[in-house]
Amino acid sequence: MLYAIYIVTGVIAGIVGGLLGTGGCALMMPVIRFGFHFDPALAVGTTLTAVVFTAASGAIQHWRMKNVDVDTALLTGYSGILGVIIGSVVFGYLKPYGELIDLIIGLAFIVVSLRMLYEGFLARGGQPPVGTAIPGRPLGKTVLGSGIGVLTGIIGLGGGYALVPSYLYFLKAPVKLAIGTSMAAFVWMALVGAIFKIYQQVVDIPAAVALGVGALVGAIIGARLVARIKPHILKGLFGLLFLYVSLKYILLYFNIRI
Repeated sequence: MLYAIYIVTGVIAGIVGGLLGTGGCALMMPVIRFGFHFDPALAVGTTLTAVVFTAASGAIQHWRMKNVDVDTALLTGYSGILGVIIGSVVFGYLKPYGELIDLIIGLAFIVVSLRMLYEGFLARGGQPPVGTAIPGRPLGKTVLGSGIGVLTGIIGLGGGYALVPSYLYFLKAPVKLAIGTSMAAFVWMALVGAIFKIYQQVVDIPAAVALGVGALVGAIIGARLVARIKPHILKGLFGLLFLYVSLKYILLYFNIRI
């Protein structure tokens, strides 16, 4: 019964990720941390392992639709793997300090919430970039991949959470290319990160598989709903939700529960 609930949780997280372009991990992690009372380190490892399923599926789908800038995916993916290794080593030292992990994730979720609130309630029109390649110099893309890889290794977030907005806002990438290239690059970061987390014994493997399979199904549903629901409204509402989540994480560090 418990694993059926994990699958349903994954489906919901996948739908939200598909609608908002942020990936299912942004919802999945706080749900298993607070809803299922996972230890902070276990929540990070299990979420990152579950995301491998959706990232791999998404990468294949976007590859077929020609939404992947191969050169950029390789640059950020390879450098991101190095970053994940560094971040995972750092995570190994942080693992016994669950309250510190909560604080770091809470601060990271503030970025998520502010981005969603801006895009949902304040962003105005403007012509989106077009093209078949993501602009930017190889060195910049390499540094970007390394930094996001480190972040992924520490807190288990990186694809839709960091790569997509980085491609969009820093490199001025077309939206479809940003999403597709993000998945193609991030799947390798997630895979290497998951291997490290399993080695560090912070992954509930059956739960990760159940969540991942559910998120895989949910992502397909979410992608189909995009045309029927205005994403900016959802981003605004979920921005408020993630602002609450970020405060919940941060206040836990000070032993305050909300």
